[in-house]
Amino acid sequence: MRQPRLSSVIERRLLVNYRVAPDAAARLLPEPLRPQVVNGHAVAGICLLRLGKVRPVWAPEVFGPSSENAAHRIAVEWDGPDGVETGVYIPRRDTASLLNAWAGGRVFPGEHGRADFEVHETPDRTRVALATRDGDLRVDVTVEPADELHGSELFPDLAAASRFFRAGARGFSPTGAGHLEGMELHTDAWHVEAGRVRAAASSFFDDPDRFPPGSATLDCVLIMRNVPADWRPLPGMATGRGARLAA
Repeated sequence: MRQPRLSSVIERRLLVNYRVAPDAAARLLPEPLRPQVVNGHAVAGICLLRLGKVRPVWAPEVFGPSSENAAHRIAVEWDGPDGVETGVYIPRRDTASLLNAWAGGRVFPGEHGRADFEVHETPDRTRVALATRDGDLRVDVTVEPADELHGSELFPDLAAASRFFRAGARGFSPTGAGHLEGMELHTDAWHVEAGRVRAAASSFFDDPDRFPPGSATLDCVLIMRNVPADWRPLPGMATGRGARLAA
């Protein structure tokens, strides 16, 4: 089945970023992907995303539901036909939406697990917590807006961080069929703001078997609000030696 382009509004997106030892990140990646290294660190994180008005591009906005979603991500690069390409590898996607869980991997790329979300938002603070239905993952993040990006060892300022994440608009997720499904974010209204992390816990990044002590450190958070965006399916990517984009 041909997967449609989707329109949406990114009502709220928290990019909670960790700096990670490149060898620890590399162990989590299938070929042909490798960690994208910034100032000696791999870049990984959690995207906590509330999408609204999600619908095929031809459908009116009235038919678009809202949903809470989460994606654990690792910034990656690979060798394409015209040189090195960049994007993110998403080992896990989770959603509060039964519709998204059913449609992921069918109607649009990326299989989704189910999760229960707890969200509290005020103008001065946002807290997003989730627990997956399979019991494998818990996340609890509280952030506040900030005037500028402070304390990051990955990025010198907000503008550099914004450029980095805008360039990584292509995301690839594993499937049970042994290949990667891809989707690309398109927007003419890209805008992120700096945030400050007040508390953050993730059983994914806090797992010492996945990330030995000291190999994954919270770095910074970016905030995106009320940005119209399209999501476009990409050709699949084969994994393993000699992997390439599939037609």
